[in-house]
Amino acid sequence: MHSDSQNHPTAQQSALAADATPTNVLQEMLRELRGQREAFGEAQRLAANERKAERRWRIAFQIMVFGVPVIFGIIYLLFFLSTTGFKLGPFGNVVGVVRIEGAIGANERASAEAIVPVLEKAFTNDKVKAVVLSIDSPGGAPVESERIYTAMRTLKQKHPKPVVAVINNIGASAAYMIAVHADKIIVGKYSLVGSIGAIMAPWQFDRAIAKVDVSQKVYASGKLKAFLNPFTPVTPEVDAKAQQLVDQLGGAFLQEVREKRGSRLKPDVNVATGEVWPGPEAKALGLADEVGTIDEYVATSWRGLKPYDFGPTPQSLQIFGRTMQDVLVGAVQRLAVQAPTVR
Repeated sequence: MHSDSQNHPTAQQSALAADATPTNVLQEMLRELRGQREAFGEAQRLAANERKAERRWRIAFQIMVFGVPVIFGIIYLLFFLSTTGFKLGPFGNVVGVVRIEGAIGANERASAEAIVPVLEKAFTNDKVKAVVLSIDSPGGAPVESERIYTAMRTLKQKHPKPVVAVINNIGASAAYMIAVHADKIIVGKYSLVGSIGAIMAPWQFDRAIAKVDVSQKVYASGKLKAFLNPFTPVTPEVDAKAQQLVDQLGGAFLQEVREKRGSRLKPDVNVATGEVWPGPEAKALGLADEVGTIDEYVATSWRGLKPYDFGPTPQSLQIFGRTMQDVLVGAVQRLAVQAPTVR
């Protein structure tokens, strides 16, 4: 009996033996491999998430360390540029406004060096469909005005656009000289327009220094070389030469006005008396074409287009400190030698 139980397996042993067939072993191995693969994939996902989180934190740190200062630097730069008149745009079709404000002179805000580059920006920009000269100036140096309107004429030939001069409070002498080269002149009801002519007003200190028994000896290569010296008496010859100069300049100015305004000027009226007229009277004399404001004219003439201010705008004293010094030095120099100005 004992030997028979050892030679014949039990039912449980037979079942285990059945389970241990090659097919079942292979399935078990595949389950284990699949589990290992899933565990490995999960580990890879966790590692990838950790790397992504680490990369995000690294990028955030770099932005904090390097990006924030750069952003603040850009903001500061844009603010700084805005104080100097720098503007982005225009981004749509506009009417470009160029400002000619204050005295016209080499060291003034309304100098050719300041105005001409602004005119170039306005004329060469395809978004600008017309150019408006916003004038508020009592005049000044005629050569500076000549440089400005000559540059404007050249730019208009290369980039044909309507050019309108709008006189605000005052557009006199050298400022009006620029205005007559526009296609049209608009004046306000209370604008002052004209002052067509020239003036020379040198200082004379010879009587003052004579009271303290001081005189100046002048050696010149020509008899009129030092005719504007304020420390020597004015002779009849010097007086005649000075008057001849202003007559020539005033005459050239009047001829230019007649050529540009043509038949629009009222006949038998002398506009070269040096006086100024209010806007409506200037229009009646033919010195202007319409009465209105810059906002009104732009709105009615170019519907849908807004004015875009190209400047130049007032600059900070820090940037133009040397210019302020030049103005002061120039004022002192003008006490000694007064050049003719158109006023």
